[in-house]
Amino acid sequence: MNIIAAVKETHIRRYRQIAEVLSRHGFGYLLTLIGLDRFSPARIRHGETGDESPLSPAQHLRIALEELGPTFIKLGQLFSTRPDIIPPEYLKELSKLQDDAPPFPSELARERIEEEIGRPIGEIFELFEMQPIAAASIGQAHAARLFDGTEVVVKVRRPGVVTQIEEDLEILHNLAAAADRRWAFARHYDMLGLTREFATTLRSELDYIHEGHNAERFAENFSHDSTVHIPRIFWDTTTSRVLTMERIRGIKIVDLDQQNPIQIKHRELAERGTQVILKMVFEDGFFHADLHPGNFFIESDGRFGLIDFGMVGTIDEKTQDYLANLIMALSYEDYDRLADSLLELEANVMNVDRRALRKDLERLIKPYYGKPLGGVSMTELFNEAFIVIRRHQLRLPPNLALLVKSIIVAEGLGTRLDPDFHLTSVIEPYADQLMIQRLSPARLLKKLGRAGMETARLSTEIPRQIRQILGEIERGGFEVGMKRGALDPFVSRLERMVNRLVLGMLASAFIVGLATLLSVYRPPFWERWAGIMFAIGFALAIILGIYLAWSILTTGRSKRD
Repeated sequence: MNIIAAVKETHIRRYRQIAEVLSRHGFGYLLTLIGLDRFSPARIRHGETGDESPLSPAQHLRIALEELGPTFIKLGQLFSTRPDIIPPEYLKELSKLQDDAPPFPSELARERIEEEIGRPIGEIFELFEMQPIAAASIGQAHAARLFDGTEVVVKVRRPGVVTQIEEDLEILHNLAAAADRRWAFARHYDMLGLTREFATTLRSELDYIHEGHNAERFAENFSHDSTVHIPRIFWDTTTSRVLTMERIRGIKIVDLDQQNPIQIKHRELAERGTQVILKMVFEDGFFHADLHPGNFFIESDGRFGLIDFGMVGTIDEKTQDYLANLIMALSYEDYDRLADSLLELEANVMNVDRRALRKDLERLIKPYYGKPLGGVSMTELFNEAFIVIRRHQLRLPPNLALLVKSIIVAEGLGTRLDPDFHLTSVIEPYADQLMIQRLSPARLLKKLGRAGMETARLSTEIPRQIRQILGEIERGGFEVGMKRGALDPFVSRLERMVNRLVLGMLASAFIVGLATLLSVYRPPFWERWAGIMFAIGFALAIILGIYLAWSILTTGRSKRD
């Protein structure tokens, strides 16, 4: 009981901290939407504003996430890959989130290594530098040397970080669930699902064995490319909390300038570096999802060295088919097919205006046709495309959003090395190759064979399923589930139609009744009032008819618009 009380008290303190930080940075209005209104600071509850510094809201959000610690920094980095959800000014700030942290005591790192490996550190490494060379929110890195002379980097997980992250993940799940109930935006973009996926990704990053296997997969994919250097993993001194890998020495791209000692043209480096990223995406379907310039080295012999393999992305067969369809639609200026390709991504397309989406896509793409590929900026094109996607509230699958970010990173890498570099000149062969592969006869035959097997399987299962359904109907246990609000547009339309029909019937009944009354019922002094009564009845009938016609015409016009 005391343990449960302590856990709840810890959560309450964390809830209050989150509410205080968000309020101080001007995001107090979010507290009600995410269920933190009861933890709102008193000054916010009484109408006072938060921090009134000249920083932009996007800058405030970045700083708030940094103050809240590693889980929220990682969350911000995740949302920096979602231009379909986050506006450009926020994306720019979230991409600046650096996973830096003060180092923890080196003695703790040494104790952790000895505990994990089961030997004194002097028996594990010939040399171990106590001063860390880098520190992040999850762990820190120390330089070392094995007894065979190999220089290595030893990553050690930060003490207590798993407990803190697990608590934060549980809190984030609770906040996402509250937002799902209270906020239409959160429901539409499935914030609860995004939070679950984020938790899975972050837990993988906490496991250094997972990162080691990722590194080995990249090494296998680039085993025939002598221009790429993936560090070797030393499994004898690697556990879930300690990772030992070969040390990469070179110049970070952020530090590369015209006076660098590497005698390779920047244009050549730009093309080779982007080809590395494009190979991951289009050929391997397994790509580094955190390729900021700090993880990209250029070694003295001109090789590209990559580090930090905790976050990766995959491109499955379905996504590759989608990309092929998208490229074909762009190639043939087929805006209908382009709109359909985007709608294939969206599970809830009922409220999407396909005609308006097609017009927006045509306005977006048409100016680029006829231009030389070297003059097209992929980053600008993607930014404009995501404005359209956000306008129509479409959702991208997470792996596709990571892919887009990787392509943008590739172009940024190239332009950092060579300001005149354009990614389109390098990406075109990969796009052509992707289309050829997806539309090859062997591929089509494979898909036909798979469809035939699926059809055969269904032919044996459908009769059984039909019998089960009929049995449930006979027993009275058959129910049909329906998503909340799915029929709202149809019900509203049917309601308008019924209202008009009833109004028309009333108008007709009024006219017929008035005519019958005038022809049958003739009280005294009828001649004096007959003209006035007839004029009033006729005027009411005209007003009802005009209202009906106006209602029908305005509805049709709003649909066409």
